[in-house]
Amino acid sequence: MDPIGIADGIFWVGAIDWNIRDFHGYSTYQGTTYNAYLIMDEKITLIDTVKREFADELISNISRVVDPKKIDYVISNHTEMDHSGSLPRVMHKIGEGKPLYCSKMGHKNLSKHFPQKWDYHPVENGSELTLGKRTLTFLETRMLHWPDSMFTYAKEDKILFSSDGFGQHYAGLERFDDQTGDAIMPHARKYFANILLPYAPLILKLVDKVTEMGLAIDMICPDHGIIWRKDPAKIINAYVEWSQQKPKRKAVVVYDTMWHSTETMAEAIVHALGEQGVDARPLHLRTNHRSDIITEVLDAGAVIIGSPTLNNGLFPTVSDFLTYMKGLRPKDKIGAAFGSYGWSGEAVNLIARELEEMKYHVIDPGVKIQYVPDDKTLDACRELAKKVADALPAE
Repeated sequence: MDPIGIADGIFWVGAIDWNIRDFHGYSTYQGTTYNAYLIMDEKITLIDTVKREFADELISNISRVVDPKKIDYVISNHTEMDHSGSLPRVMHKIGEGKPLYCSKMGHKNLSKHFPQKWDYHPVENGSELTLGKRTLTFLETRMLHWPDSMFTYAKEDKILFSSDGFGQHYAGLERFDDQTGDAIMPHARKYFANILLPYAPLILKLVDKVTEMGLAIDMICPDHGIIWRKDPAKIINAYVEWSQQKPKRKAVVVYDTMWHSTETMAEAIVHALGEQGVDARPLHLRTNHRSDIITEVLDAGAVIIGSPTLNNGLFPTVSDFLTYMKGLRPKDKIGAAFGSYGWSGEAVNLIARELEEMKYHVIDPGVKIQYVPDDKTLDACRELAKKVADALPAE
């Protein structure tokens, strides 16, 4: 895709990855982009690069604007390889001696990734770089979502180059929010839930800090997905809401099943929740990807997990999901467990223990049944649903 002007003298020169379908365990069923930005000023500056496999596309896009050798500065907002993988090609192309600006942790991390002795310029939080007509300000954003992460703010243009903040895994010909409309928000929500959720408290502090600094933001340019130019406040406000993790009267019932017994229990729980006015849905772990389930967990007040017992333990997909969810640390959830078994029945207790370790409010020891659920067991499932419904906030 050709470079696209996003402001006077500023260009998107990144790459579209139409075919990626998995991003370290996150399903990217509509691909992604690797965004990089070229600023034409007295000092020509490249902000971020792209995944190694797309280096040729990046260099080609830059070449359509300017001879790459004329680039004076490179800024690396984030070390992760989908944004730094093509740095060796870029630095070789523009000249190995050109200054490379990054955070102090970025300097440390890039040095571990690449053996080249580049001219690193580690920056302080709040420090500035003058390009000519423009001044760039560097904002340290540690653990959003790596220790090296930082934002770069173009003061005169009021543009925030936000690295992995405010992004989405979405591949399309559209480059701006006014071209996609609200259809982009589910992608942004999924991105937040699966990448930035563990750092929600830091996001709230960062928004407060930016507000205190009085930074005017007319455009947000993330490293994945579309650019927010029509209404950047929309995604900022969404991040605040998602970071607050206020539970809704909603439950997700996550399960897997061997011979449909656990599935029958799941459906009984969901129907009973619905009768209590709870937004509920069953999510089979081999039908729904873990990253899509976590997106539903984001605003759910309750997470109810079911598993058959296999070899005295959890069904593998359930174990996988619990590990994935535990790492993302969703908070303020009601938890419950259920499941079927043949002769030992450990799964329900194992689930309850994991939920307790996640600081969930486990409101019941759990419902388990040997082999096939009967009317008595299904009544116990409905009673479990009633307990969950009673504990959820009223709407």
